[in-house]
Amino acid sequence: VQLVESGGGLVQPGESLRLSCAAFGISFSGYYMRWYRQAPGKERELVATISRTGDTTYLLDSVKGRFIISRDNAKNTVFLQMNNLKPEDTAVYYCQRLVGDYWGQGTQVTVSS
Repeated sequence: VQLVESGGGLVQPGESLRLSCAAFGISFSGYYMRWYRQAPGKERELVATISRTGDTTYLLDSVKGRFIISRDNAKNTVFLQMNNLKPEDTAVYYCQRLVGDYWGQGTQVTVSS
């Protein structure tokens, strides 16, 4: 096991979730980390990227102002804080360490009233 996501669930529109991705057995602090998502019937899309120290981030336009990516290198964990969730955010969310192409198993996020 190398990357393990957690924190998904079923929420109503406007609510928040915080996803976590913990790295085990692989180096973490020296690498950019990413969050992707894949909705049913759609291709996987890049949601957020964070640099090694966390000082540089990228967010998909549709989540800017609502999602925040952060990391704690001491805990080998990257986070995705998701606020004001919308039904179109429903997807399986995956974390990735690009170098080495390591992926987690994914965590389901469902936004529905």
